[in-house]
Amino acid sequence: MKRYFAIFVFAVLAAAWCVPSAIAQASGTVKGVCKDSTGAPVADGIVVWANQDNGQKYALKTNKKGEYFSLGIAPGAYVVTLYKNADDQKANKELFRMNKFQVQLDENTLDFDLKKEQENTAKGQGLTPEQLKAMQEQQEKNKKEVTTVKSLNEKLAAANAAIQAQDYDTAIAALGEANQMDPSRDLIWFKLGDAYRLSANKQTDSAEKQKRLDSAVESYQKAVQLKQAVTNDKDPNAAKSLAAYYNNLAEAYAKAGRTDDAIAAFDKVIASDPNRADAYYWKGVNLIGKATLQGDKMAAPPGTADAFQKYLELQPTGTYADAAKQMLASIGASVETTFGTTKKKPAPKK
Repeated sequence: MKRYFAIFVFAVLAAAWCVPSAIAQASGTVKGVCKDSTGAPVADGIVVWANQDNGQKYALKTNKKGEYFSLGIAPGAYVVTLYKNADDQKANKELFRMNKFQVQLDENTLDFDLKKEQENTAKGQGLTPEQLKAMQEQQEKNKKEVTTVKSLNEKLAAANAAIQAQDYDTAIAALGEANQMDPSRDLIWFKLGDAYRLSANKQTDSAEKQKRLDSAVESYQKAVQLKQAVTNDKDPNAAKSLAAYYNNLAEAYAKAGRTDDAIAAFDKVIASDPNRADAYYWKGVNLIGKATLQGDKMAAPPGTADAFQKYLELQPTGTYADAAKQMLASIGASVETTFGTTKKKPAPKK
């Protein structure tokens, strides 16, 4: 009896010993090396193996050499996706995807070489080596652009927050650093102009105030120059954006005492956006500043009354409506718009 019991126990143990071997034989291993379009390793990347049969997923992280490895991958057809990092995985920004990769019970190797993939794609498209090189250079340029824009946006956000807090010197410093990164961005120059212009109002020293206004003018001029270079006639917002640049430039001119330049700038605002009512009002204000006394009457330069009347036409009850009417009255002009008090027509002669 004891002999039979011993044989039974041995049989059970033998069966148990066979289990790990059976499990090991039911799965495979996967490994590979991941390289980007420049041939550099994709370090700390994520390789996701998704089983098309049962939906099971394995997320494998690459080491500093771009290598990944895993045991216990069930056999079957997989979609394998390479991501640059965990954030890209969450955003579903994949570097490359391999469909229907068959995992066997033994060792399975799948390398990602994006540079080689691009070369193979180029060959399939019939590209010459020169065209392939140009394509790769453009891709690198695009990659660099993404990095630069991210850094500039961080500086711009910091500057906007500082301007809101009226910490203009901090804003000026942040925008100056942004221009050192890339001096070709019109929005950075425009915001720098704002920071200088607004900071000038806080200066008690007249020389420092003038210096900041001059810096504001230079920044706005640079912004306008860059904006004009990239303005697209097909962009419906291009003209209004340019008008905003000219408008702040005109304000800086006016505060710096450069009245003629301010008037010319407001004309450019109006040319870019004819429905920008405030531009007509402030043009009129600057024109009336050049008025002279002729006897006991004020003689304003040509176009002064027209500027105020156009403002009232566009904004009959606007912020500056009463002021515009008072300005017209001060130069002996009446309101002649389709909205306000219209000048009476003379009675027909009998």
